[in-house]
Amino acid sequence: MSHVFPRHCHGTFPTATGGDGCFLIDASGKRYFDGSGGAAVSCLGHSNERVKQAIKDQVDQLAFAHTGFFTSEPAEELADLLIANAPGDLDRVYFVSGGSEATEAAIKLARQYFVERGEPQRRHLIARRQSYHGNTLGALAAGGNEWRRQQFAPLLIEVSHIAPCYEYVERAEDETPEDYGYRAAQELEKEILRLGPDTVMAFMAEPVVGATMGAVPPAPGYFTRIREICDKYGVLLILDEVMCGMGRTGHLFACEAEGIAPDILCIAKGLGAGYQPIGAMLCSSGVYDTIAGGTGFFQHGHTYIGHPVAAAAGLAVVRELLDRGLVAQARERGMYLGEQLRARFAQHPHVGDIRGRGMFWGLEFVADRDTKTPFDPKLGVAGKLKKAAFAEGLICYPMPGTRDGKHGDHVLLAPPFIASEAELSDALDALGRAISTVIGAATA
Repeated sequence: MSHVFPRHCHGTFPTATGGDGCFLIDASGKRYFDGSGGAAVSCLGHSNERVKQAIKDQVDQLAFAHTGFFTSEPAEELADLLIANAPGDLDRVYFVSGGSEATEAAIKLARQYFVERGEPQRRHLIARRQSYHGNTLGALAAGGNEWRRQQFAPLLIEVSHIAPCYEYVERAEDETPEDYGYRAAQELEKEILRLGPDTVMAFMAEPVVGATMGAVPPAPGYFTRIREICDKYGVLLILDEVMCGMGRTGHLFACEAEGIAPDILCIAKGLGAGYQPIGAMLCSSGVYDTIAGGTGFFQHGHTYIGHPVAAAAGLAVVRELLDRGLVAQARERGMYLGEQLRARFAQHPHVGDIRGRGMFWGLEFVADRDTKTPFDPKLGVAGKLKKAAFAEGLICYPMPGTRDGKHGDHVLLAPPFIASEAELSDALDALGRAISTVIGAATA
């Protein structure tokens, strides 16, 4: 009998015993292609020698030193490397252990920034419906997925949520993508004016929406207008790149595709590539200098921030991404993946939308393509797809509740950047079989 508290108490899981490139291996020897990188984590696959050696070397030299007393060489080097490649005037890096910690830190930094500027009335955070920013209480409050929030709602801080930029569902037939992007962005200005411009501290969004909507990129010009609105009202722009950053969408930082830079940026998952738990919050020089020139103390912290072994792993991961040209490879290989997805599934009667960027793609399933009507949630399409694909030796990331937290089903694909075209093709064969099995039963 296991004493592990699992994610789901009513299921059993095989024991993972090994990793080989893009594959995970269980105790029976069965191989699974990691088509979602876990949760868009394993960008380098599961057996990168450079990263493994960096971890071993760091453990031999220094395993841990609390940042209340010391800094460390790998943390300093990783911060330098990230800032050297970061957009805009991002200038400082605050290391944490994962994505929820990064977004939580970002919310608290935004608040302290305005307190130290003498604007304590700025307390409102605005985010988007169907976003996901993490599972700690502050991050969950910022997230806009009603299913995740519902039972914890009494514990959550108040956050305003505007509409997502969701072209497949929200763009009108007579509207250009650019016009839709502008209209969707204007929701932010309306909400700022409703709350009172001098009471809003920040707007938080994912450049490409991940888990809760399935790799939804923004409409053209959307984030350009968002940046303009934030600047107009003195509101900080927080971008959550925990899932879509670190090369996943074909740029080291996902916002580079939009030609903008945030005031605060959150990364995790691909930063450690699964080899160590690590995340980071990056902030602009203006935000940092306000704290440094005021109290000089960010009133926040966790025991393992700046952990030397985690930082050494992150440093090796980012060097691997840059030195081997893997960000460009993610962009190019992602074009192949997108082409193959469209070739195989674009005409499927129950695939409503195929969207994505780089090695980050989503398929949304519908009961009716013409009306874009989702399947009845009672059919459990997403959960059945996960099981059917897993039986085929494919790890993918299906989720229910795509539209509103309850209705809609999608599958998210986020394979390692090192995946070959042949491996991707085989994975899509497996996905096709799983879709046929599950959708066939759902429509019978």
